[in-house]
Amino acid sequence: MNRRNFIATTLTGTILAKTDFLFAKPLTNPSISVFSKTLHWIEDYQTLANTIAEMGFDGIDLTVRPDGHVLPEKVEADLLKFVQAAKKANIKIPMMTTSILQADALSERVLKTASGLGVEHYRMGWYHLDMQKDIMQQVETFGQQMKGLDVLNKKFKISGEYQNHGGQNLGAAVWDLFPIFKSINSPLTGCQYDVNHATAESGANWETGFRLIAPYIKSLAIKDFKYILQDGKLKKVGCPLGEGIVDWKKFLALVKQYNINVPITMHFEYDLGGAENGLRTIKMDKKEIISAMKRDLALLKTWLV
Repeated sequence: MNRRNFIATTLTGTILAKTDFLFAKPLTNPSISVFSKTLHWIEDYQTLANTIAEMGFDGIDLTVRPDGHVLPEKVEADLLKFVQAAKKANIKIPMMTTSILQADALSERVLKTASGLGVEHYRMGWYHLDMQKDIMQQVETFGQQMKGLDVLNKKFKISGEYQNHGGQNLGAAVWDLFPIFKSINSPLTGCQYDVNHATAESGANWETGFRLIAPYIKSLAIKDFKYILQDGKLKKVGCPLGEGIVDWKKFLALVKQYNINVPITMHFEYDLGGAENGLRTIKMDKKEIISAMKRDLALLKTWLV
């Protein structure tokens, strides 16, 4: 038994024994999409959809942002083509990743078009914090911008979700998102929860943030990481699912304890010849990239049953 299968078998067996978290109860037909950033090297609509279907994903988390599969200013024509291609491949586009941060004219075009084509979720961009300015004043400003977006979300009946991305960004600590979502108090504005970034930013305390934000989680981002020592400093690097330090046992137990049945998007941030960075010219055999993604998907599915 190789290390990967051993991890999967061990984790699955251990988690299933934790009945106090009701882990034996599976998620209700979780929809698993792939973040299309890793597949920017496939530009043809139908080839992309067919490849994703062949890998076993239920859908596409499509990049609809600058340098994405769909450019925002071309959303009306190009998103339709991807939706039609996905339908032919018997998969869906339940979610998309955008750079949307405020309710302007272009954002309205993107959300109106996406909702009309059946996309039900979108990830927002990130609000970057300026360390030279008042932090709480910035948080208040960002909260007001998110409230403006909630108006569009309700208008077009689409869920807007903010990822707790690491770095000097709103939400990296998770705690700062709670008062914003509580104030907005909307079923169509919430969080795309990323346990990878939560673990890196908060260490063992990520669980506290998860429990706090749980009522507002609208989608889940899945990826793993580890630390390496480089030039005397710890550096965060992506790795295949199950080979890093994310506590998947606890995370999935909490997801089930809180009955969080939301769409899942899988991200791939380890070395895939540049595909992990969204490059269109890659330095790895395409079959190897697809094989790696299929392995991670298969492992995740063993954890969800």
